Amino acid sequence: MTGGAGGERPNIVFILADDQGAWAMGCAGNPEIRTPHLDRLAAEGIRFDNFFCTSPVCSPARASLLTGRIPSQHGVHDWIREGNTGPEAVEYLQGQTAYTDIMAEHGYICGLSGKWHLGDSLKPQKGFSHWYAHQTGGGNYYGAPMIRDGVPVTEPGYVTEAITDDALEFLDAHAGGAAPFYLSVHYTAPHSPWIDNHPQHIVDSYNDCAFASCPQEPPHPWSLPSTVPADVRTRTRDNLQGYFAAVTAMDEQIGRIANRLEQLGLRERTLIVFTSDNGFNCGHHGIWGKGNGTFPQNMYDTSVKVPFIWSHPGRSAAGMVCGELLSGYDVMPTLLEYAGLPQPDAVSLPGRSFAGLTAEEEAAALRTQEDASSETGRPVVVYDEYGPVRMVRTKSWKYVHRYPYGPHELYDLSGDPGETDNKAGRKSFQDIETQLRAELEEWFARYVNPQLDGVREAVTGKGQLYLAGTAAKGRRAFHELE
Repeated sequence: MTGGAGGERPNIVFILADDQGAWAMGCAGNPEIRTPHLDRLAAEGIRFDNFFCTSPVCSPARASLLTGRIPSQHGVHDWIREGNTGPEAVEYLQGQTAYTDIMAEHGYICGLSGKWHLGDSLKPQKGFSHWYAHQTGGGNYYGAPMIRDGVPVTEPGYVTEAITDDALEFLDAHAGGAAPFYLSVHYTAPHSPWIDNHPQHIVDSYNDCAFASCPQEPPHPWSLPSTVPADVRTRTRDNLQGYFAAVTAMDEQIGRIANRLEQLGLRERTLIVFTSDNGFNCGHHGIWGKGNGTFPQNMYDTSVKVPFIWSHPGRSAAGMVCGELLSGYDVMPTLLEYAGLPQPDAVSLPGRSFAGLTAEEEAAALRTQEDASSETGRPVVVYDEYGPVRMVRTKSWKYVHRYPYGPHELYDLSGDPGETDNKAGRKSFQDIETQLRAELEEWFARYVNPQLDGVREAVTGKGQLYLAGTAAKGRRAFHELE
């Protein structure tokens, strides 16, 4: 699959949420949360309901989306704590090729509106010529620190709307151009804070919500309270209303983008992708947070599964749900193939294009397949890592290995989709545990850069301070667990 209709390369708008669980969409079966515009995109395209991040925390997952590399190849193992701005700013992906680099080299005009959080935020990187970026990675939704035209500014309005306004200006500026465009719209929503940070009328609209989709289970014994607001237990309902409101407010802004593309006559020439950097737990498993909501880090599906919608009317299938197991490391080869562009380093990277799954004829074939992945010749396994914690997941099983000493986890997902019964270490499941561990170790041995290996780094979930593998001037590369 190359180019667009008549050989024309498609425009691409890639929308990335921050901390949105795969469960937090109406089209995903949640009757409580309102996401009408995302639901419409799904109805006009394909929703992939087994899509996984490469690491259940923001910066590593974002780096993997851009470069097609796993964290132990690109060296970003935790959220970027230092090096975003100032005299000690660090360009964490320096020297690594992103798909936007390739797009820019082949004539795409690339723009970023929103969160970057991969270091040196003042500096446009990776082929982006338009750069409206968050200075750090998140924070208050009013008075957000942003960068416009290389200058730090304070955004007085609601930042979700401000990011959209900038994205719309980009679309207007390039709508009539001869060159195709690629636009990353990276919201900070629905990341915390949730209380007193979102349009009150949207917050109030959830006053009567039962929040049955967010069961408040007893606190997980590994809970790491420092990674979430301190009041998530004492003001649980207020936080839930804020989280849901953040999603609904973002959905409204996504609707503005889709509508503007229609008004400009660009919708059928433009692919819209929506996903999130990682999943999120709002009380699920007794956790408020994602992979670093616990220590040691967790790999629950609610942390590693992300929403993923692919919508291109007239070119991709419509109204489809695909159960194929896919990962964030598959995004780079997929977008490049869809745009008809080469991927020079494909052999050394773990991802494989799923562009073929988006075509009408392929999607139609999947309607009749109970287990599409076993019929398409694609791998039926995905892998994740977060420092010394690694996961291998099939349709039926999940194995989590924690280096060097555990504890490890093994779940029979066919009978225990909620991941409540850990079978690791039981004699009756020894064969499947041994098999999955061997697959996990063989796969990571194939792709890990030994100098950037996450199992050798002090990754705690409290943030990355310096480049991996350097421990700059003897200092630890990651924040020590307090």
